[in-house]
Amino acid sequence: MTVFASLGRATCGIAALLVALSMARVADADTITVTHWGAAFYGAPYAVAMEKGFFKERGVNITGILTSTGGGTSVRNTLAGDLPFGEVALPAAIEAFKAGQPIKIVCAGVESVADILWIAKPDSPMNSIRDIVGKKIGYTSPGSVTNMLILMAMKAQGIDASQVTLVPAGGIGANLAAVLSGAMDAGMTGEPLWSQEKSKIKPVFWVKDVLPSNMTQTVGIVTDEFAQAHPDTVSAIIAGRRDGVRYIAAHPDEAADITANAYNIDAALTREVFRHFLEIGYWSEGALDHAAMDRMVEGLEIVGKLKEPVDWPKVVDAHFLPRDLQPKVR
Repeated sequence: MTVFASLGRATCGIAALLVALSMARVADADTITVTHWGAAFYGAPYAVAMEKGFFKERGVNITGILTSTGGGTSVRNTLAGDLPFGEVALPAAIEAFKAGQPIKIVCAGVESVADILWIAKPDSPMNSIRDIVGKKIGYTSPGSVTNMLILMAMKAQGIDASQVTLVPAGGIGANLAAVLSGAMDAGMTGEPLWSQEKSKIKPVFWVKDVLPSNMTQTVGIVTDEFAQAHPDTVSAIIAGRRDGVRYIAAHPDEAADITANAYNIDAALTREVFRHFLEIGYWSEGALDHAAMDRMVEGLEIVGKLKEPVDWPKVVDAHFLPRDLQPKVR
């Protein structure tokens, strides 16, 4: 065999290896789950992190988001995913853990409920939470944040569950459609639909006017198996999301435009919403606030799905967080 033939074979081998590596990198592109992606802004930090390359800088290639209508659906999508990481409603994560699902909560997502309200048609006689008595009221899905919030708000106002017909209407858009069609007397909504459609609807009540607004809406979860096998990937996703949160704070208009493009919604509207969200401290960088989490899971106690306080050390694994966000050991 000539030297040139050997070099030729070596070159072909190198070329084949490069092609294989390239294909492997494509195969490594991953999809994660984020509740209400494309409808609510839980997913904004992920949209920014994907666009700005923050995940790739951390060594993961998140290229797609699987959505859901909330509640247990988000958890099931996470468990079934090739990369089983998801941002889901905290109550849904707790229910899944209590049911024996092999998951851990690894970071916080959204830590305010100041954006959520229940709405009705403009000509509705409903103008306060007291007016929901005897009415058909929509929320997203069983076990979701909105399911918990409507029950907690009713309890805070002394409204018995038997006095209201609560209906899981689906996603935020489905709640709006149900209200506008008359299928529901009132339904939940939030941004951006509130700002976009407020000429067609009116508030019945804002959650922030009935309950403390500092509650953990969503958390990041991962399966035990994946966390043990790929701890660096879990840490990288959390860190990349944090980079997205920080970029939103530093460049809100650009971040809003990125998210608007990912969601296929109006950029000017999204800029307005982002300014509001930054004012209320909507997105957490990931640190887990057990007091804010306790306020949210009160809803599970109200419906009898939780008989005792959550033992957070069994449910939470905080060591994937950046070091400065991990709980201080005393």
